[in-house]
Amino acid sequence: MKFRPCIDLHQGVVKQIVGGTLKDGDDAPTTNFAATHPASWFAERYRNDGLTGGHIIQLGAGNEEAACEALAAWPDGMQLGGGITCENAKTWLDRGASSIIVTSHVFHDGRIDEERLSRLVKTVGKERLVLDLSCRRSDEGYRIVTDRWQKWTDEVITLPLLDRLADSCHEFLIHGVDVEGMVSGIEEPLVELLGQWGKLPLTYAGGIRAISDIDKIDTLGKGAIDFTVGSALDIFGGTSLAYDEITRRFHG
Repeated sequence: MKFRPCIDLHQGVVKQIVGGTLKDGDDAPTTNFAATHPASWFAERYRNDGLTGGHIIQLGAGNEEAACEALAAWPDGMQLGGGITCENAKTWLDRGASSIIVTSHVFHDGRIDEERLSRLVKTVGKERLVLDLSCRRSDEGYRIVTDRWQKWTDEVITLPLLDRLADSCHEFLIHGVDVEGMVSGIEEPLVELLGQWGKLPLTYAGGIRAISDIDKIDTLGKGAIDFTVGSALDIFGGTSLAYDEITRRFHG
């Protein structure tokens, strides 16, 4: 397993947000951290530390300039997600994204849009496509959510679903939305489920608060699941996990 760094952008600023509070309209989400450094500062630090496979996520509108600056700071060094469509996917690769990350455009109207997924694969190639299966707890299991995690789909994360999508991407990014930004512990049943698969790279995000949570991901994921840390990390205002230590121990 390895540490995958992140840059979450909201209104052009690097932030750490409680995932379930991100909504359309004027209501501001619950924000744990807002950086004074620009997005490019974080991208440059990750580049200097040799951290590959990280991601930049645009949470809504107003983030394009900051995203472009971060990509310019490390061309082909980070993945880019948020508002990706068949029409703009190639543009973001040309701007320096190593891969594009997609959720809402593919999980359209509550289900997998096979036509859109096929077009994306033809446009960028599966080797440069990451599918974001961010999800929330439901009676049926972990259901995928879209549109800044506001809309529920009919798709539940299962091993057959991962098998079905594996031919169309080169890895999966999965946020446990109910614990995203809560620093309250990971979604253990979700990580355990993902640990049963292991056919493509998987990155888990959500709720990590201490080294013990990372150790649980390693154990439940059988060493095959990478992780992202947000609000608990000291470079994002956290107090329980040090960026330098995580980088040293889980550089990959």
